[in-house]
Amino acid sequence: MVKLFPAHIPKPGAGRDLAVALVILAAGGVVPPEDLASAVVLGELGLDGAIRPVSDVMTLTLAAARAGMRTLIVPAENAEEAQRVSGVVVIPASRLDELVERLNGGCLGKRPPAGGHSTATPPPLDLADVTGNHAARHALEVCAAGGHHLFLLKSPQGAAAMLVEGLPGILPPLDAEAAREVAEIRSLAGTPSGGSGRPPLSAPHHTITPAAMFGGGSDTTRPGAVSLAHQGVLFLDDAPEFPGRILHGLRLPLGKGMVMLAGSDHVVRMPARFMLAMAAHPCPCRPEQCMCSERVKRAYLSRLAVLLDLVEVRAHVHGATPQEGPGESTATVAARVQAARERAAARLAGTPWRTNAEVPAFELHVRFKAERGALAPLWAALDSGLLIPTVFARLLRVAWTLADLRGADRPARQDAEGALALWAPTPHRTP
Repeated sequence: MVKLFPAHIPKPGAGRDLAVALVILAAGGVVPPEDLASAVVLGELGLDGAIRPVSDVMTLTLAAARAGMRTLIVPAENAEEAQRVSGVVVIPASRLDELVERLNGGCLGKRPPAGGHSTATPPPLDLADVTGNHAARHALEVCAAGGHHLFLLKSPQGAAAMLVEGLPGILPPLDAEAAREVAEIRSLAGTPSGGSGRPPLSAPHHTITPAAMFGGGSDTTRPGAVSLAHQGVLFLDDAPEFPGRILHGLRLPLGKGMVMLAGSDHVVRMPARFMLAMAAHPCPCRPEQCMCSERVKRAYLSRLAVLLDLVEVRAHVHGATPQEGPGESTATVAARVQAARERAAARLAGTPWRTNAEVPAFELHVRFKAERGALAPLWAALDSGLLIPTVFARLLRVAWTLADLRGADRPARQDAEGALALWAPTPHRTP
């Protein structure tokens, strides 16, 4: 009989198969028990003796390292993921009989090659592949440089999805801590990232359930799409088609950078700090010759009103025309974004904020002041009722980003005007 303690903690999944099998073999004298006393064992065991991969290896490896365990036996396909945790010796195993042979030969500490399995992700789309749409491309660059949210109003031929797919490529690479967080979340979800160091892109379909969007599960807590977008981008294509409860639910992670999942006997907090990118057609019919009335169009886009007050940058995406030349490459745009991020990082050194989008409104008026008279366009828009105070603060953050992109020490009038133009682009102002 094998007992798993403590009994009150649920133990879902088959990831303990290999550990149970080795304990039984050790009890029968088939393998030396002393080698297993200081090892953590993970893996699902097939009827043919194959050791199959399991999910959540990164989280379990980190927990083992924090508990002082230094040797891990994991499925060969999970070895690359586990080896990204420093301070532990990872032993990949493909078959039970081979592992038993190694244990009896005293070769547990020698690492064989993990095989040819690789979880490397393909490179992101290059922005040079998207023709024209220079205004929308500029909006992407501003969002990447300052960490702002984005809304794209697209025509039937507009390549909004292609533009957003290229957004992670112009974001700065993740630092070590951010990469570890992303890897741990993806491991918990059973989708290893492969250690690319790139910010993730999570693009759920509008038919997604609340549990899949925000996380949860009947037997275990799994990250949702918002957590899979942590340190990266959450893209909602055809955003008005998402259920209202999901759109409303996004306000918490957008404001707090995390989600709280409540179970019957526990509450789990998962990180979910991301850039939001939304795209929508101007009406629900989307034909070449739209016959929808203005009332129908307003009603359709008004479904996004719950989120649009949090979105600082908006742009129109249209089909490419012969007069428009190719756009700049991802590498060219990424270099400018990196330079702008470095300027912001130097200015925000010693503060808890990393991007302009995170700086509180009070600090923008006290510690980080624009040039005298630079904010006149924003004040005029506020006086006329075009802006509300919360939007004013968001556009001031965009003005700082525009100043960083042009290498200025502080925002000037042209940056305030640019922020206002990005928030209310022509020819048709977005809602």
